[in-house]
Amino acid sequence: MELMRILLCVSLAICAAHAARVVCYMDSRARIRQGTGKFEAPTDLEPALSTCTHVVYGFAVIDGATNKLVPLDEYQELDSGKGYYRAVTNLKKRYPGLNILLSVGGNADPDNDKYLTLDSRKAFVNSARILLRQYAFDGLDLAWQFPEIRPKKDRGTFGSIWHGIKKTFGYSHSHKDEKAEEHRDGFTKLVKDLKNSLKPDGLMLTLTALPNTDPSIYYDLKDIEPNLDFINVMAFNYTAPERKPDEADYPAALYQAGGRRHKSAESGKIYIFRNGTLSNKIILGIPTFGETWKLTEDSKISGVPPINTDGPGEAGPYTKTPGLLSYAEVCTLLPNSNVKTTAAPHLLRLVTDPSHKLGSYAFRFPQSDTEGVWVAYEDPDTAGYKGAYVKNKSLGGIAIWDLTLDDFRGVCNGERFPILKAAKRTIL
Repeated sequence: MELMRILLCVSLAICAAHAARVVCYMDSRARIRQGTGKFEAPTDLEPALSTCTHVVYGFAVIDGATNKLVPLDEYQELDSGKGYYRAVTNLKKRYPGLNILLSVGGNADPDNDKYLTLDSRKAFVNSARILLRQYAFDGLDLAWQFPEIRPKKDRGTFGSIWHGIKKTFGYSHSHKDEKAEEHRDGFTKLVKDLKNSLKPDGLMLTLTALPNTDPSIYYDLKDIEPNLDFINVMAFNYTAPERKPDEADYPAALYQAGGRRHKSAESGKIYIFRNGTLSNKIILGIPTFGETWKLTEDSKISGVPPINTDGPGEAGPYTKTPGLLSYAEVCTLLPNSNVKTTAAPHLLRLVTDPSHKLGSYAFRFPQSDTEGVWVAYEDPDTAGYKGAYVKNKSLGGIAIWDLTLDDFRGVCNGERFPILKAAKRTIL
């Protein structure tokens, strides 16, 4: 009997260690949105917590003068102000299995240079440990703001040969970090120092690989992986209107489309990390939003990407960011929407993805009173396909970026957080 009990405990421990993680990001800046898009924690966060295993609360930043970890908005977050840090971590009292981490960076910090040239690792490490303990966070997430790689132009055979010739003679415009090895070594040491500091208190350390950063330049995977609980790989924004305003394409494809190299999760970052990291530590990042471009009379009439465009699409009513729409904003523009709208003449033409590889998109060409738009977006179906991919590849789970851009009020079909929940169902 005792032997059976021990074996059962071991079995349960192994299952727990390999249980799929559901990592839910929350961008605290969503509280300043207006109307239906305003996301307040803890009120709007709590309905997601029965689905999430981890919440990553963003974003903290580096104080350039002291090198310390500090809130992006001290008045909003600290006990001396409105106290959102405490309000969020107090949710663990009602959800005891939940882990809540504080994330640093996340492209919320206007000064990227600090992340390459952190002058004092000791000041950062000590301040991080103090802040995490003071506000009862379960760990720190490093959404480190490394420089983004420039968008690459897709080339045919001749184009690739000519590009190679230009590189040989020094005419390539590719950016090269002359201190890449120094920056990589500095980050590796930071990860080790953080792990040594947080481990005695049982605090977690995770990494978020932001979109359009090159892991082969700034991560020494064999050295940092043992010091990380898991790695969230943001496999989207391969194409985005702010990076390539004149051409719309699939921004979050799961597999390669046509001859587009390194523009999918499978052939991009996931491939790199799977060759340098334990698969069960890799968490696939899934977006909850759409990328939009403006179509013109000169755009191709089929709508099939890649398609010529004229900059970011019009800002949404809630997110108010050109080129970006939350899923709740996208669904109101689609045919057969459950949302009552007077905009029927301006609905988009929907194109689904029966291959389950590329993603859905919708478009509308310019009309006399309406701008043309092309939008590629994540929806519950495509998120479900990505969850199934995670399960089939034995990855460590999914990371939803972010809850505030999912349909957290249930305006599309009555279900709150439909992208989060669809992805979660398929990894079980």
